[in-house]
Amino acid sequence: MAGYLTTHVLDTARGCPAEGIEIELNRIDAAGRHPLARSRTNADGRTDAPILAAADFATGCYELVFHVGAYLRRNGQGAAEPLFLDEIPIRFGMNDAGAHYHVPLLLSPYGYSTYRGS
Repeated sequence: MAGYLTTHVLDTARGCPAEGIEIELNRIDAAGRHPLARSRTNADGRTDAPILAAADFATGCYELVFHVGAYLRRNGQGAAEPLFLDEIPIRFGMNDAGAHYHVPLLLSPYGYSTYRGS
């Protein structure tokens, strides 16, 4: 089975999934950044499909960019402009061609964390 990539966003300040966050996926190589996909989180804080499907999977370096500014403003979490967090890039490597990679984002207005999930 070929690998694939999923993600989700949880709003740790509000204690709920983060709906409506735009996410872009880029492949990173010596020539630079190559856009692969764009998606938006649903009511469960997940994308409706894997952000990188098995048919498109290749090992290498990738970057997810979470556009969180509009979400934070919409939910009253955006203090004075400019926001502390607006776009969150996460670069990571995928080296197992048959694995499911899951890269979640735990978000608050002034901090975030990520990990390799399952």
